[in-house]
Amino acid sequence: MRLISFYLLLPLILLVSYSPFWILYRVSDLLYFLIYYVIGYRKSIVRRNLEKSFPDYDKGQIRKISRSYYQYLCDLMVESLKTITWKEHHVKNRVKMNNVELLDSLYKENRSVLIVMGHLGNWEWAGPCFSLNCKHQLFVVYHPLSNPYFEKLFVKSRTKFNTQIIKRNNTLRSMIANKEVISATALIADQAPTPITSALWMDFMNQETPVFNGPEKVAKMLNYPVVYIHVKRVKRGYYEVCPTLLFKQPKETLDAEITKKFNQTLEEGIRQQPETWLWSHRRWKHKKPLEA
Repeated sequence: MRLISFYLLLPLILLVSYSPFWILYRVSDLLYFLIYYVIGYRKSIVRRNLEKSFPDYDKGQIRKISRSYYQYLCDLMVESLKTITWKEHHVKNRVKMNNVELLDSLYKENRSVLIVMGHLGNWEWAGPCFSLNCKHQLFVVYHPLSNPYFEKLFVKSRTKFNTQIIKRNNTLRSMIANKEVISATALIADQAPTPITSALWMDFMNQETPVFNGPEKVAKMLNYPVVYIHVKRVKRGYYEVCPTLLFKQPKETLDAEITKKFNQTLEEGIRQQPETWLWSHRRWKHKKPLEA
């Protein structure tokens, strides 16, 4: 059944991927109409998340962000499909790498780094941009797809331009194995941690939120500088990748300092461009237990 679904969808996926960008975004407009107005995909979840995150906003403002979010979500979907067939010149034309000097200076010091990000902006396009502009060997931590045929297709697209990928449950083992390589390991760390009992709780977007502290543990263990990357949307189909050094010597930080700083920095980015964060995710489905 998985193979059948793969071959049924593959022609459509490739048709979208090979389309020029102006057609790509017409497809996105059609998807937006279907998902927002016809299907109504998770609209109640998005509205509730926005209302709690922006309690001072009126209904009109919430509705405006909600519509902008769904428009962006559809852009993100077709842009992700574009990575299957796009070339180096597409990356260079569409995604700009800022503050390369920061990473170059760490590379000259033979420092591998840990990159922390959120589901903000087009994280799929950030990887190729990094690999084409920075000297560090990029390793991206990811969660494999359940369908092995789609998994193989997207692994091939994500490993273009010398990017390497690591399955999430193999992160630390792989980093230790590659310790002699001057590397940058990228973690998207804004989802709810599992198990929830191990979570650190903090105020995030005006709500009590369980946050993932795995990156902090890894950074302290290996003493890798922690670099936050913000993917800023400049206009439709164009982005800037903006790295910021959070901590150069993680072993010298206080307990939970790295985790809190990452989430505070991510929140600042969300408030700048709220429509580009993943609002349809059930981020606040867990309630803080009394013992926490």
